[in-house]
Amino acid sequence: MMRDYEFFEHTADVGIIARGNTLEEAFSNAAKAVFEVMTDTSKVEAKECREVTIFGYDLENLLYKWIEELLYYYDSELMLFSSFDIKVDQYSLTLTGKACGERFDPNKHEKRTVVKAMTYHMMEIKQIEGKYEVRFVVDI
Repeated sequence: MMRDYEFFEHTADVGIIARGNTLEEAFSNAAKAVFEVMTDTSKVEAKECREVTIFGYDLENLLYKWIEELLYYYDSELMLFSSFDIKVDQYSLTLTGKACGERFDPNKHEKRTVVKAMTYHMMEIKQIEGKYEVRFVVDI
């Protein structure tokens, strides 16, 4: 059985491999993995949503901007996300949709390692037997 995401060893940072039947699912699982580094996402309820519209110049840039946008909400509002409803248009290189979660509550959410930034290091987006896999490293 294919797992939604997994982590791989990387010196001083965290590597993430996320998968999905669609590009949207892979991007959503990538985002969930980023927040899993920071807390137990199973305890993050979808109480508030943030609308997102992102434009990229290629798919890698779109993935980069997607994760950076979510980290911006964490940095500015302490928003943790666990649920995503997005659409990726590969032709116009646009991602639209929403990310849902709630603000960090120390009485409810475990505080793990804070993800400081998305990187292009080791970034790869590929299709394997009709399924998508994204790989990247985040700075902690």
